[in-house]
Amino acid sequence: MDNEQIARVTGLPVPEVVALASRLEQVRLSVATAARDAGRDPAEITLVGVSKFLPAAMAAAAVGLGLQDLGENRVQEMLAKQDELAARNLHPAWHLIGTLQKNKVKYLLGRTHLIHSVDSAELLQEIASRSTKAGLVTDVLLQVNTAHETTKHGFEPDELVAGAASFADQPGVRVRGLMTMAPLFEDPEQTRPVFAQTQTLFATLAAGPFGADHFNILSMGMSQDFVQAIACGATHVRIGTAIFGHRPSRL
Repeated sequence: MDNEQIARVTGLPVPEVVALASRLEQVRLSVATAARDAGRDPAEITLVGVSKFLPAAMAAAAVGLGLQDLGENRVQEMLAKQDELAARNLHPAWHLIGTLQKNKVKYLLGRTHLIHSVDSAELLQEIASRSTKAGLVTDVLLQVNTAHETTKHGFEPDELVAGAASFADQPGVRVRGLMTMAPLFEDPEQTRPVFAQTQTLFATLAAGPFGADHFNILSMGMSQDFVQAIACGATHVRIGTAIFGHRPSRL
């Protein structure tokens, strides 16, 4: 669809669609450049557009512009947008990237392409148990707090290494890799040690119980630091503001 068609379908003003298309194209170019600069194939990088706190029309417009993966922080917001886009016959791959409470797992089963934010053994067990009962296998990433920030969720690196064998044997889930968030530095180059440490941990786990066949996703990098994340091996980058612009604090 062209910009005017997308505007008609979504109800967004044409200038808003044009601005979204421009930002999305710039991010795609920047991702491709970062990959090539790191000696990597840009096709290795999955761009996840984070549409949190924005109306479903914006998410629909991004899909109309060719964005194939959408990420949301909140379960209810993701499910509502998923239903609204499905009603428009739009079916992107949906990624839950925010904190997931155990009591919300039942609502997600069969509704996600990938859960990025499994931050505890208890949450992994809950997803595994409910998925097994439903006859499903749910793809997940283990969130690691490589920066050791008290304000962030996630496994400590040593905890992941110690528990890898048991995590790999959980029925009902397929652990696809790791996710991390770097601290918000004024200079994004300061994120490199965090991303590099996560890449090293990822390689260690892939060589161990998880195996490299399906343990092949490294979700790192957001609008301010995706260039550094790609240089350190990220396969998935989670981009919100750089694609969708500044957003309200909530819907």
